[in-house]
Amino acid sequence: MEFGPHLMLASLEGAVIASILALTAMGLSIVFGVMRVVNVAHGEFFMLGAVIAWWVASHVGGHAAFGFLAALIIAPLFVGAMAAGVDRLILKRIEYDPDRTIVGTIGVLYIIQQTTLMTFGPDARPVEAPFNTRLALPWFEWGENGFAMFWPWGLSTTSYKLFVIVAAAVILLALWMLITRTKLGLIMRATQQDSETAQAFGVPVGRVYSWVFGLGAGLAAIGAVLVVPIQQAHYLMGHDPLLLSFIVVIIGGLGSLPGTVIAAFLIGMSDGIISVFFSPTLAKIFATLLVAMVLVFRPQGLMGRRAP
Repeated sequence: MEFGPHLMLASLEGAVIASILALTAMGLSIVFGVMRVVNVAHGEFFMLGAVIAWWVASHVGGHAAFGFLAALIIAPLFVGAMAAGVDRLILKRIEYDPDRTIVGTIGVLYIIQQTTLMTFGPDARPVEAPFNTRLALPWFEWGENGFAMFWPWGLSTTSYKLFVIVAAAVILLALWMLITRTKLGLIMRATQQDSETAQAFGVPVGRVYSWVFGLGAGLAAIGAVLVVPIQQAHYLMGHDPLLLSFIVVIIGGLGSLPGTVIAAFLIGMSDGIISVFFSPTLAKIFATLLVAMVLVFRPQGLMGRRAP
């Protein structure tokens, strides 16, 4: 295959990675933006969503689409409810102190990881995609008579991967509408700006924090459900999503939702292209170097605000 079609395939893989990463990192960014909490257990909520998706899909009969749809509903709700409980039982009791919340969420990380291991075992679990039609992709080149379209051998993708990209875009758009166009979003933004003033005006800040922490974990679980037909679910899969989410949030700007999406696209596309042409290790090195450059030259991130 020539370089052009090969690059197109790598870009499609990068777009899938970017879509999942945008959902996962968005959850982390929302939690930090509203609550100023660094959730170290975010990757384990991602892992738990994937494992629950496997468990639900394996217990729902009929076509694979029924199990996948059930998992797409149940897993985020379960993980979100668990995260809200973690907020009420742990984070609220330590008064959201930055140092203690890091230690507390590290404890939650190991509790979720080891409980999942004891309950479901160490094996990786596959989930069947609801549809997985192989689609041939055209390639366009400029020739003597203008653009010419042809179908190079091997240039194809699956319908499910295209679905992941579209689904992530729809979910992110719905999240943006929720935050900017609804009363609940207004309450979240008011709490983010000044929680004490918001509470003085009757905003139940404690409930908002629990809801936001659950929403962040639920977004990670949605990303996990979408990726689990591509990547098998197992109890150690939370490390990379956590690391990449932190990288995305730092590059995009802490608490900046547009910055998170832009950074997720940059990291996801570079990860997909570099992994295909070189190696996944080099892709992680590139992401780390990019974080270092952002911290040196623009510490607030691409879209973050400089502290007054």
